[in-house]
Amino acid sequence: MALPVRRSNGDSTEEAQWSPFNALEGFNRQLAGYLDPWRRLPELLGAGFTPLADVEENDEAYVVEVELPGVNREDIDIEISGRRVSVRGERKEKERVGILRRRERTVGSFAYEVTLPGDVVEDGVEAHLNDGVLHVRVPKPERERPRRIEIR
Repeated sequence: MALPVRRSNGDSTEEAQWSPFNALEGFNRQLAGYLDPWRRLPELLGAGFTPLADVEENDEAYVVEVELPGVNREDIDIEISGRRVSVRGERKEKERVGILRRRERTVGSFAYEVTLPGDVVEDGVEAHLNDGVLHVRVPKPERERPRRIEIR
């Protein structure tokens, strides 16, 4: 397999330098340019977007953390039905004064749903929004919590 070589203009002082990392970076930029329109397709179709989230389980509860930067708490709806937790809402368009040169942040409606692996206590659900992250704590019933057994 032959490696690409940059041709010289005949001057022997100019060294031909080729780096696979430079070629890979150029290919990555070109590929990103092709994929940009597809990234916006759900937003253009009105389907909204799905925010990033983590689901953590500890001894007392399940904790769902959903990344929602720029979303006001009034624009978020949280529902729980059995073991299913649904977070829906809208990230509103920011009012602009200048010219928007590039847009990468998604605006519009969003939805995130997760089915938790065990039974939950629906009445004890707590939620708070802090630094753009929504924290939803869903407690487990007493019978699901581990008990420490004393050895005699």
